[in-house]
Amino acid sequence: MNFFRGVMGGQAAGPQPSGAETIQKLCDRVASSTLLEDRRDAVRALKSLSKKYRMEVGTQAMEHLINILQTDRSDSEILGYALDTLYNLICNDEEEEQDESEDAVTPIPASGKHKNVSMPDEAMQKQSDDLGAQFTEQFIQDPEHITLILSLLEEFDFHVRWPGVKLLTALLKNQGVQVQGIILVSPMGVSRLMDLLADSREVIRNDGLLLLQQLTKSNAAIQKIVAFESAFERLLDIITEEGSSDGGIVVEDCLLLLLNLLKNNSSNQNFFKEGSYIQRMKPWFEVGDDNSGWSAQKVTNLHLMLQLVRVMVSPVNSPGASASCQKSMYQCGLLQQLCTILMATGVPADILTETINTVSEVIRGSQVNQDYFASVNAPSNPPRPAIVVLLMSMVNERQPFVLRCAVLYCFQCFLYKNQKGQGEIVATLLPSTIDANSISAGQLLCGGLFSADSLSNWCASVALAHALQDNLTQKEQLLRVQLATSLGKPPVSLLQQCTNILSQGDKIARRGSKVQTRVGLLMLLCTWINNCPIAVTHFLHNQENVPFLTAQISENLGEDERLVQGLCALLLGICIFYNDNSLENYTKDKLKQLIEKRIGKENFVEKLGFITKHELYSRAAQKPQPVFLSPEQMLFDHEFTKLVKELEGVITKAVHKSSEDEKKEEDVKKTLEQHDNIVMQYKDLIREQDTQIQELKEQVATMTSQSEQMQTTVTQQLSQIQQHKDQYNIIKLKLGKDSQSQANSQADSQVNGLQTEELSQLREDLEKLRQQHTLLQAQLSDKDALINTLRSETAEGSAASDNTEMLKELDALRSQVHSQATEIDQMKTERQELLRKAEAASSEAVSSSDGSLDAAKMAEVESRLAAQTSETERLKEESKSLSKSRVDLDQQLAAATSTAAILQTEKAQLQTEVQESKKEQDDLLMLLADQDQKIHSLKQKLKALGEPVDDEDDLDARDQTDDDEEDDDEDED
Repeated sequence: MNFFRGVMGGQAAGPQPSGAETIQKLCDRVASSTLLEDRRDAVRALKSLSKKYRMEVGTQAMEHLINILQTDRSDSEILGYALDTLYNLICNDEEEEQDESEDAVTPIPASGKHKNVSMPDEAMQKQSDDLGAQFTEQFIQDPEHITLILSLLEEFDFHVRWPGVKLLTALLKNQGVQVQGIILVSPMGVSRLMDLLADSREVIRNDGLLLLQQLTKSNAAIQKIVAFESAFERLLDIITEEGSSDGGIVVEDCLLLLLNLLKNNSSNQNFFKEGSYIQRMKPWFEVGDDNSGWSAQKVTNLHLMLQLVRVMVSPVNSPGASASCQKSMYQCGLLQQLCTILMATGVPADILTETINTVSEVIRGSQVNQDYFASVNAPSNPPRPAIVVLLMSMVNERQPFVLRCAVLYCFQCFLYKNQKGQGEIVATLLPSTIDANSISAGQLLCGGLFSADSLSNWCASVALAHALQDNLTQKEQLLRVQLATSLGKPPVSLLQQCTNILSQGDKIARRGSKVQTRVGLLMLLCTWINNCPIAVTHFLHNQENVPFLTAQISENLGEDERLVQGLCALLLGICIFYNDNSLENYTKDKLKQLIEKRIGKENFVEKLGFITKHELYSRAAQKPQPVFLSPEQMLFDHEFTKLVKELEGVITKAVHKSSEDEKKEEDVKKTLEQHDNIVMQYKDLIREQDTQIQELKEQVATMTSQSEQMQTTVTQQLSQIQQHKDQYNIIKLKLGKDSQSQANSQADSQVNGLQTEELSQLREDLEKLRQQHTLLQAQLSDKDALINTLRSETAEGSAASDNTEMLKELDALRSQVHSQATEIDQMKTERQELLRKAEAASSEAVSSSDGSLDAAKMAEVESRLAAQTSETERLKEESKSLSKSRVDLDQQLAAATSTAAILQTEKAQLQTEVQESKKEQDDLLMLLADQDQKIHSLKQKLKALGEPVDDEDDLDARDQTDDDEEDDDEDED
């Protein structure tokens, strides 16, 4: 510590070391000291010397300071000293930075400060800039150094974070593009900087705003990242917290950052609009009744807020983006708020001017916004439209120049693509709409057009030209305007008065008057007669106009008059190009001959080219807003430059063309017109055919839907029929089972029935029955052989399988017929039930008219049924294409049916024979059963009487054999 006291205190005896030697020793101490306290004291000493000995500290200590940032991350105090030292080396600001450290070393001697102040300001600033740029370039040679600073910004300690923010801001000021590139590729680099806006310490947050301002300059990629990091939400919250337009410098910084993010960045503008942030701008422009005593900061804030609105609706943006923003501004009430400021009293002049420019671009090209602006009235007595009040300021030569330019721009934007507004302005000049008790826009424009102030002449001419822009109807309507020049003289047309002033202005101009008035009138006349043959005829009807123009063009005047000559050439060229040859003295050919004799074609084209070569022409062609440094520079209008660019080549070709070429062109035009007419006829025919096709498509769609509905109905009916079939089969099976059980019971009763005879008769008949039994057994064997023979023949025959299939088909057809019959019966039943209900309803009705009503309903039902039947017939007719194949199938079905009928006959015969055989066999079985029963009963009686009977086992065995044979016969049957 004694070393530092000796170096910095100045109390020790002996020669004092130089600054470079002291800095060298401090750097060695930083590099070699093992104790953190020693390094910290050395870095603090370097910080105190970094302003007076900026060059020495920068060249010797920068590398050591960077090493401190890398190695001593655990000590926030030494990090803060190192960052402050680097900031002093890189920052080019000459303002003295206060040392926030309580234990700072001895301040810089006053002599050094006076030495710096005594230097010239420019040389001192240049030297400071050179050193800052040199050290910045040295620092960013390694991109890891910027990454190191970004990582240090994550430290929450104030003594680390705040110097880091200031250092990074200074680096961006000196080498913005390079540092932006490094931060852009750094992972989470922009996100770390955005976190500064959420810091609770205002000084860090405010310096973070300055850092983001430098970071977002002219870098669209970083602007997008910052915007998507919720920058708009945070900035608008800060503006609201700080008091909006009444806030301080922080609001200004937020607005500057918003301008950086939105200007010339369509992606961010769309994000700002889609995020509904335009609605949050409305409270900024709430101005009270008392507008006196605006502070300079409030004026600055409101000026930036207006610029922010203009960025969203700037004419350089894409038309779609500007239109959507204009719509949002009208819907949220922002336009209404701006118009309130426009008509308020006590608003500062620069704010009023910027508000007029902002309103201009909010309504430009938007019909809804233009209509609203036309309805705004000034709070005067009586109320006057805002447009009239603004035009009064424009033609008043005592108003500020910038304000008059702003009003002109507002009027131009109001009429831009607004034919309705153009018609309303021109209508105020027509005789039928003039009101002597009130001042109209047309009267103000005429007053400015003919006033003694050349600037008013120019502004009124341009404003009236915009009322005629691309509007042929209003050009023709303006020809009706008549002016009373003086008492006792007949009125003259507005067109004639403009040419009169132009010729009189030429006489005055020869005595040194300004050309501004003549340029404005010539622009008005060119816009008026352009693409309007009737206006050209009116202009040429005045015998003095053409000689005046030729005289102006042919003369060799000074440099200032060349622009007037070019505009005269343009006006004469328009008279040639849009001439309908209705005046014999001034046809196209005669005007060309006049140019060739009096002026010369080459000279004419050269004079015409003077317009585009003028230095103010290119400046006016850049953007729609009229921005001029002085009133003398107001010579060209933006829309007029477009007209000149469009007509220059056309007029040049028209002047050089001969009459033969024109005739050929006319023939070509006629041919093209005929061709166009033919094309139009074909287009009309195609449109009609398209209409018919569309109607047919609709009909087809309707029929398709109806067909689908009918198909659905048929499907439902088929499903119902299938259900009925299933029910029928179930009932049939039940009935078959019942009949079979009844037959079995009858057979059992017959088998179990016994007849009682006398014992003697049984004895006599016993032998007879045995003989008959033997005979019947033989017959039964013969029948079984016959049945087997028939079965084998049926199995061997090839037609047997076909017969079986046809039988199945016939069974299916029968079942289908039966189901249809059942369905018909069901429908009849439902119809009878409906009739019964109708009769019951008719009986309950009071008057007999109800019965006629039910009959009418039944008739309506029957008519609907008939309509459906006719629709079915129509569908059948449409399906004739499938009828042929169906006929073939019907023929095949008929052949199969005939074959089936033959087979059915054969089958019936076979079944008859089988039935007869079965019947005979059953009879034999019955007889055998009876005989067995009788024999058994007789044996029982004989045994009871004590008569000898044959062995029972033999009889049982024989009976068992007989029973088995009977069972086999039944199985075979």
